[in-house]
Amino acid sequence: METIKLNNGVEMPAEGLGTFLMQPDEAQAAVKSALEQGYRHIDTANAYMNEKAVGRGMRASGVPREDIFLSTKLWPTEYDDAGAAIDATLERLGTDYVDMLILHQPICDYIGAWKAMEHAYNNGKVRSLGLSNFPQEKIQEVIDAAEIKPQLVTVECHPYFQERELREFLEPYGIVIEAWYPLGHGDKGLQEELVFQELAEKYGKTPAQIILRWHVQMGNSIIPGSTNPAHIADNAAIFDFVLTDEEMDRIAKLDGTKRYYEPSQEKLESYAAVKLDYDSQK
Repeated sequence: METIKLNNGVEMPAEGLGTFLMQPDEAQAAVKSALEQGYRHIDTANAYMNEKAVGRGMRASGVPREDIFLSTKLWPTEYDDAGAAIDATLERLGTDYVDMLILHQPICDYIGAWKAMEHAYNNGKVRSLGLSNFPQEKIQEVIDAAEIKPQLVTVECHPYFQERELREFLEPYGIVIEAWYPLGHGDKGLQEELVFQELAEKYGKTPAQIILRWHVQMGNSIIPGSTNPAHIADNAAIFDFVLTDEEMDRIAKLDGTKRYYEPSQEKLESYAAVKLDYDSQK
């Protein structure tokens, strides 16, 4: 599997398994299956309420911890005491460190939380730092306040919404885009676009595999989620072919068609009110 060198020198596998919306038993089984099939990048979050299960799946796989790139996210209600939240997150995952720690939403005291993440980074509890769903102006705010610049920004990104402006902004800092909804939130219309149908036939792949390959060639990190072992395997079968420049240009023309997530202040404020009951996590 191809890797991406982050701006602090850490190597991150370009593709990982996302565990969003997975129940604990599903997450444990999916993580174990993915690692057994060769994945080395796993993504979770406080808010997914499956961190304990992700840790169990990692241990059950038999893959050494040092061979796995583990990413998780702090929820906004944890920002006020982020240092303690980081320790609690590590305890739930059953590990001494995570390879990527991300602020999940741009609400509450994210600058204070970033400072706590930097402290954890300097103490070996975190190997790299990121932001999720932050608009450009708030990314700049964090960069200006940071001792350690972000390595990654995770946002909605897919052929219908390619984040060109954000990519240009991040490039001088060497910050990588990680795409959630890499397949367009399961939108069959995206996969049915003629360009993906034709390229799938040409390369003997599925339209989904063509889209994931496009992401890799764009330099994006991708974390498609699946609980189906066959789909997990299919999502990783994208490193044995290369799209041509002309084919990448055809896909570029789809940009601006639609996005699936519309951020708003109301949504952010609702996130700030969500208190997670970690004691109930299985």
